[in-house]
Amino acid sequence: MSIPQMAGKSLLAKHLTPEVWQELKDKQTRYGVRLVDVMASGLAYPESSIGVYAGDAESYTLFAPLLDPIIADYHGFGPGEEHVSDLDPAHLNVSNPDVSGRYVISTRIRVARNLCCFPLGPALDKRERRIVEATVVRALEELPGELAGRYYPLYEMDDATKQRLIADHFLFKEGDRFLEAAGLNRDWPDARGIFHNPDKTFLVWVNEEDQLRIISMQPGADLQQVFARLARALGELEKRLRFEFSPRLGYITSCPSNLGTAMRASVHVRLASLPPERIRAIAAEYDLQARGTHGEHSASEGGVYDVSNKRRLGITEVEAVGQLAKGVAALIAAEESA
Repeated sequence: MSIPQMAGKSLLAKHLTPEVWQELKDKQTRYGVRLVDVMASGLAYPESSIGVYAGDAESYTLFAPLLDPIIADYHGFGPGEEHVSDLDPAHLNVSNPDVSGRYVISTRIRVARNLCCFPLGPALDKRERRIVEATVVRALEELPGELAGRYYPLYEMDDATKQRLIADHFLFKEGDRFLEAAGLNRDWPDARGIFHNPDKTFLVWVNEEDQLRIISMQPGADLQQVFARLARALGELEKRLRFEFSPRLGYITSCPSNLGTAMRASVHVRLASLPPERIRAIAAEYDLQARGTHGEHSASEGGVYDVSNKRRLGITEVEAVGQLAKGVAALIAAEESA
């Protein structure tokens, strides 16, 4: 098999050399993941920014000659470094960047997690995905206090519930072509669903891009409170579930962009007076991304932007949230003086 012809500017195209291809093309992990499986999304869509999805934790070691340079390029994280995690709310000391409530509409912090002893989403078969769902749901149903809620399987969701979750911007759905090419949409919507508490401040997606997307959210800009709730939820879930973790790469995820903290801390903030290029420039000073109202590849609506941490690997969770607080405060200051 000859090296695939790569087009576009993805990190896959940048780092897949003939030598790397020759070294890795015939290898496969214990779950049967091959190099062509890892590359499937990037081969199908040359416009991919990264172009690879890991099929299991072993992919990151077996295919390291390709994945390590991609990880270093995206995260600025070298092969000799080790990731450090810190989810202790006592170590986070941030002020509300928008006490007046004039600018920040909502705050949302989410982390991705995958269970040990299973392949990742791209390589899960139907039986394994159902076991993951049952295992996760059993743990979710034992959560206490404000974390307690209900699980809604996608395959049996009625229209009223579906429309309510769509209106709340909670519902994930099939259709992303990059995930489809990676194998993440197989058997849709079987063994996929959403859990949330009555107040809709705690939410878990089951078997979307990763096996769990654990989310703490609420109106306003109280980052400390949102982070503390997330930490409590993770503490409770870790009593019941064992997550895939690497001392070097942190929490293992299917997309290398989410390695490390696997965390995206974000706010929806109204910045109607600042030009987009100024917003992006200020965000970049704090290692943040400023995207459209509905995230990546979307436009701002009514001057509302989604601002979040860009770095995930080689930075602790506490540090990432602290950077977000500082960056949002700077954006609001610039908006007020514009």
